[in-house]
Amino acid sequence: MAARIEDYALVGDCRTAALISRDGSVDWLCFPRFDASACFAGLLGTNEHGFWRIAPAAKHVETSRRYREGTLVLETRHRTRDGAVLVTDYMPAGDGSHLIRLVEGVHGRVAMRMDLAIRFDYGSAVPWVSHNEWGDLRAISGPHKLVLRTGAPLHGVDQTTVSEFTVKAGETVAFTLSYGASHEDDPPPVEPRKVLAATDSFWRDWSRHCASGTPWDDILKRSLLTLKALIYMPTGGIVAAPTTSLPEQLGGVRNWDYRFCWLRDSTFTLLALMDGGFIEEARAWRAWLLRAVAGNPEQAHILYGIAGERLLPEIELDWLPGYEGSKPVRVGNAAVAQFQLDVYGELFDALYQARRRGMPDDRDGWRVGLALMEHLEKVWNEPDEGIWEVRGGRKHFVHSKVMAWVAVDRAIRTNEERPRAGRAAPLDRWRALRDRIHAEVCEKGFDPELNSFVQYYGSKELDASLLLIAHMGFLPQEDPRVVGTVEAVGRHLMRDGFVLRYDTEDQRTDGLPGGEGAFLPCSFWYADNLIGLGRCDEARELIERLIGVCNDLGLVAEEYDPEEKRLVGNFPQAFSHVALVNTILNYSRALGPARERSEARGREAAEERGHAIGAPAPAAAAPAGA
Repeated sequence: MAARIEDYALVGDCRTAALISRDGSVDWLCFPRFDASACFAGLLGTNEHGFWRIAPAAKHVETSRRYREGTLVLETRHRTRDGAVLVTDYMPAGDGSHLIRLVEGVHGRVAMRMDLAIRFDYGSAVPWVSHNEWGDLRAISGPHKLVLRTGAPLHGVDQTTVSEFTVKAGETVAFTLSYGASHEDDPPPVEPRKVLAATDSFWRDWSRHCASGTPWDDILKRSLLTLKALIYMPTGGIVAAPTTSLPEQLGGVRNWDYRFCWLRDSTFTLLALMDGGFIEEARAWRAWLLRAVAGNPEQAHILYGIAGERLLPEIELDWLPGYEGSKPVRVGNAAVAQFQLDVYGELFDALYQARRRGMPDDRDGWRVGLALMEHLEKVWNEPDEGIWEVRGGRKHFVHSKVMAWVAVDRAIRTNEERPRAGRAAPLDRWRALRDRIHAEVCEKGFDPELNSFVQYYGSKELDASLLLIAHMGFLPQEDPRVVGTVEAVGRHLMRDGFVLRYDTEDQRTDGLPGGEGAFLPCSFWYADNLIGLGRCDEARELIERLIGVCNDLGLVAEEYDPEEKRLVGNFPQAFSHVALVNTILNYSRALGPARERSEARGREAAEERGHAIGAPAPAAAAPAGA
């Protein structure tokens, strides 16, 4: 049985990633890309679907773990009555074909056991296992091949490879698992210690550029490292998560494949990377965006493969029982065919924010933008599936209309701030459209009785995506309609201190049975609004609560179940880590204005007594989209 989601660690190489449980079992790994078929799929089934465990043979073991500072090198320490060992797990950065595990004796003598069950194609294919002329174990099935190199003794037990060995203080036993095509020569061997030093240096050199000076620098750095690990290095695309079908509700059906790149995440991801100190990654992400959407604007998708693939058919793997019985297990994502109006706003805002932060303009990007804007003018008033990719039918979602306004607004601002040579933009027409969308949203999307914007035109339902209205500059943060919306979301969508996306019991919108946990980015958006309203003490309390649901390594999933007190959804989730980064940076920037307001009140009181006190703090940077 798979471990709890929060018991997993991430080890990756910027091409793919493995999930390793606290007890030393690799239960998820797709070679050679994030979206390839898994060779270890025990996470979504049982040991029969593939796993690789290295752990002490003793029944009573004390285990602790950590990442090496500033790296994605995992160290797990096991203690038994007879001694202690350190297991170091890592993948050579940018490689995509090796997972290395070092077992080192710390003190005493520790009896160890390794169990390896390779199952290609998501646990459905048992490979043919043999040994090459050097004694390396070779497992082949169809196009796939894995080679295990180790000095430990190996033997087969019930279609599983087992090794039983003892490690004394000062001794090291290495295991290297390498992937290659079955029709090619075996992957060349690597020197584990040399590769470890290079991997350690790669991550340390990268992470030393992380932003700092916040109350939560450690978790900020870990989130940025996690985002780096989810970047597919050859293309710059960032997967939403390295997993598929981890459920949004234990035992439920809301199980989706997140090993793809969503346009929706683009603005938030760019801001997190650029404001976190990583311009090159942001530039690569922007280049991926422009390549992905290039072509006929009417054929633009909401998500793409990590190299820009558009054909991502959704199928169900009926041989996998699912994580804790959560079926179906899905590969691919049918949302690729949905119409989601908001992605135009996210795309234009991403490019605009990148330019504001000093990223050079892209000539092709402007041409692509003109084509997309012409298409948006034709379709902005159509219903869509919305930010949450609902499967209950299209509606006029308020967030979608707001983001259509954002797209037009950013296109206008871009041209006003830096007019383009060549084909002129129809600014008068765009300004008229911007005003029209704004007026319609304020008229049809706001309910005076609720004193709040609503999920879609004519509804009485709330939606956490409405928390982005001020963040995107559609209305000022202090606008009474925005304040009313924030208060309404807090009253109706807050559960045990966490914000839900919407009321999943309303099947008219959702189209799916069952519920889900609290979608964590929504809680961060709520904190952003508290910060914008000057309620920084409340915001800090919420941020601390959200950081508290991260696991012991600083990793967090898509959602949190407040009743079960467990992480749910795909893991680790890029969007959650992006939201964490942005909110921490927003809070740190807001400390100045919050202190200024406090001092202003103090000055007013002092002036009444005939005194004067300290100078005001400097103004904060404007929020994204302002």
